[in-house]
Amino acid sequence: MDAFYASIEQRDNPELRGKPVAVGYGEKRGVVAAASYEARRYGVHSAMPSVTALRKCPHIIFVMPRFDVYRNVSNQIMQIFLEYTDKVEPLSLDEAFIDVTVNHRGLRSATMIAKEIKQKIFNHTCLTASAGVSYNKFLAKIASDYKKPDGLFVIEPDKAEDFIDQLPVSKFFGVGKVTGARMADLGIKTGFDLKQWTEVDLVREFGKAGIAYYYFARGVDDREVESERVRKSLGAEETFLEDLNEIVDMLAALDEIAHEVSRRAEKRKFLAKTLTLKIKYADFTIITRSRTVDYPIKTYQEIFELGKELLFQVDDLEEKKIRLMGLTLKNADADPVRRPVDGFQLSLDFKD
Repeated sequence: MDAFYASIEQRDNPELRGKPVAVGYGEKRGVVAAASYEARRYGVHSAMPSVTALRKCPHIIFVMPRFDVYRNVSNQIMQIFLEYTDKVEPLSLDEAFIDVTVNHRGLRSATMIAKEIKQKIFNHTCLTASAGVSYNKFLAKIASDYKKPDGLFVIEPDKAEDFIDQLPVSKFFGVGKVTGARMADLGIKTGFDLKQWTEVDLVREFGKAGIAYYYFARGVDDREVESERVRKSLGAEETFLEDLNEIVDMLAALDEIAHEVSRRAEKRKFLAKTLTLKIKYADFTIITRSRTVDYPIKTYQEIFELGKELLFQVDDLEEKKIRLMGLTLKNADADPVRRPVDGFQLSLDFKD
């Protein structure tokens, strides 16, 4: 979906249309949850501190989020996907992979299906969506971002190699600012540059993610669309109204966060063996500490005690003020990187 939260707010309030809108809290400690395209022209984007957004765009309009409305609209969109295939894998409220190789309509053109879905979404919600069509998740995801907003982009199998070769590595799945900067230092700027590296060398430089980079550079991604996705992580975090610099206050905050993580894990019957502590300091630098145990972490007490151990592993705990703290449980058995496997691919026309 295109600027999903902000577009819903502009749809429901005509006075916001054509104006820079940010969904989130405009106060000192606020963060932008979503920005309209009008706001993005000023450099405003999601996860940006509200004070920064106001500095970039002084006339930006902040709107309180309405997640119940966003969830309802998301459900409408997911139902449209299910009219075409049962193989729907939601990534979030506003994004999903769908596999239409075999579809309920018996249509042979993936591009025609994408056009129909885009039109049906607009007819039902008055919102625009962008679609990416290709033969695997990696390429379809890139294609969906390529012509936003209201876009449709197709990467056909015989054109994938040339497309990837010229693609900036910053567009690759899993390549963030830090990894992108590291690749730039190594002279890796495009998919072609990345393809010159061996799998062994990429693993040496980037760990297990190097395996995925190696295959993505060659247009290979064997991940299936999973209609019942396995949750790989679950957590909670809190941005404090006042920075914390006393141990007692940090422990009190950790206690509340551990209770919330425990509640969410119990609700979803989520079991994990790894706990990660995240801390953002007042200067916005972020550190993490993790611990993996040989038993499923189930209770609040286990979460809190492990979290406390991780907190006390932080060297400069009493020297820097803490702005945000979070805890995340991760399924230690979940492995997002899979090598290609033997099999066959059904053919599907990409053209109209």
